[in-house]
Amino acid sequence: MPIGSNKLLNSIINTWPNSHINIPQSAKKMEALIPSWAVVTLICVATLAFVSKTFFQKSQNSLYLPPGPKPWPIIGNLNLIGPLPHQSLHKLSQIYGPIMQLKFGSFPVVIASSAEMAKQFLKTHDHVFASRPQMAAGKYTTYNYSNITWAPYGPYWRQGRKIYLSELFSSKRLESYEYIRVEERLAFLKRLYLLSGKPILLKDQLSRVTLSIISRIVLGKKYFSESSKSEKSIVTLEEFQEMLDELFLLNGVLNIGDWIPWLKFLDLQGYEKRMKALKKKFDRFHDYVFDEHKARNLERGENSNIKDLKTKDMVDLLLQLADDPDLEVKLTYNSVKGFTQDLVAGGTDTSATTVEWAMSELLKQPNLIKKANEELDRVIGRERWVEEKDIPRLPFIEAIMKETMRIHPVAVMLAPHLALDHCNVGGYDIRKGTRVFVNTWSIGRDPSVWDSPEEFRPERFLGKAIDVKGQNFELLPFGSGRRMCPGYSLGLKMIQSSLANMLHGFKWKLPDDMKEEDLSMDEVYGLATIRKFPLVAVTEPRLPDHLYHM
Repeated sequence: MPIGSNKLLNSIINTWPNSHINIPQSAKKMEALIPSWAVVTLICVATLAFVSKTFFQKSQNSLYLPPGPKPWPIIGNLNLIGPLPHQSLHKLSQIYGPIMQLKFGSFPVVIASSAEMAKQFLKTHDHVFASRPQMAAGKYTTYNYSNITWAPYGPYWRQGRKIYLSELFSSKRLESYEYIRVEERLAFLKRLYLLSGKPILLKDQLSRVTLSIISRIVLGKKYFSESSKSEKSIVTLEEFQEMLDELFLLNGVLNIGDWIPWLKFLDLQGYEKRMKALKKKFDRFHDYVFDEHKARNLERGENSNIKDLKTKDMVDLLLQLADDPDLEVKLTYNSVKGFTQDLVAGGTDTSATTVEWAMSELLKQPNLIKKANEELDRVIGRERWVEEKDIPRLPFIEAIMKETMRIHPVAVMLAPHLALDHCNVGGYDIRKGTRVFVNTWSIGRDPSVWDSPEEFRPERFLGKAIDVKGQNFELLPFGSGRRMCPGYSLGLKMIQSSLANMLHGFKWKLPDDMKEEDLSMDEVYGLATIRKFPLVAVTEPRLPDHLYHM
């Protein structure tokens, strides 16, 4: 005990209220002992806290962390993030470099802003960064992390990905659904023909065709009506599109509760309330779809396991797998909901958004439309529509798609990765639990990789062996590594065939009162980054009339 501590104790006892009260001698001895042990305990706790703090600071100082701005207490660096986080982080990367560390509230966050850094996280150390942080969007909008996007790395996720690759998106199965893509694409082109000469909201038309294709492939039919609600539909097209828009927005927002956990219960921005409300809407939709599938399969009886691929949609396959006792991880009802929602949302909005951005850029440079038309007339001719098998012979169309994905990636920042262990990346220490974002928007504007990166120049891809399948890290529209989008092959088919036929079948122009330089390219941030102002365009047929009535 330190010198003078007894005198201190005596002074405390003497000044204690009611110290004049007579106390038995044994109690006085015990009373004398208690303050003594209390002081010893306090001293030990204080010493332990001091040593722990010193040790923690030393261990922190011994780590070589990526450069970055100094964080504020509580909020970290959240004050530096504007309404377009990818652009805010791009500006910071120009100060701190292609790998930088920030603090979002209570959590360290590392941003990769170059192709080389993306390769380090998504390929070299992919096994360390293969998981996802647990965030409100994953909990409330994907049935407690039951889909492929938000599921943590482990047996459940591995099994889900295997189902996607071997069952849902196999080459054979995608080929079996080609007739659906052809039928819906022809219906889409006929609608554009009927609207010729009138200003149209292109995103509405694109969303309708992509949602029609995905609904028939995934759900077996279109479960929405195209006008007002009818007895045969549970939701209108407009209502379902609003649900998907809300899903993408809420999965991309910067939710304060995700970053400052002790403020989570307040739901300061109201996002969690909206997530729960959206879940109820999707629950109602999924329950209706699944009940109908189960009833139909019950009617089939023994024939429900038929082999004809055309008669089975993806929900049929998932419900069948949910009854499979041999699966490593049992699929629950929520698993089927999560996977179904992944398939519908992922295949719909991303395709429509990419084609809308492509047409926006082309309408600003009509000479590019002329080049595309020349290629289409030379390769396809004017007596038929473009088929999926024609795409490899249309390099300029493919170049337009790649250039759109470079300058307008739908996922401007890939969904966050979580460090499962301590790792050294590019000479820097990345601590376990760090959340990692790959800024694809920034990578697409890297002047060390791209000449004149702010310009839309499809020609840059001609004769270049750069693909979008996750092996060229300067172009990552679908991600890369274990967490790469498993449905990218279907997405490519829909984007390329839609774009090619829109350019082949129609002349395009802006409304009469709009000049090319007046066309805004402003964005709205989300899981899919869309145009702030939807594109309005006017079409005019350029092929023989009979092709629009097939």
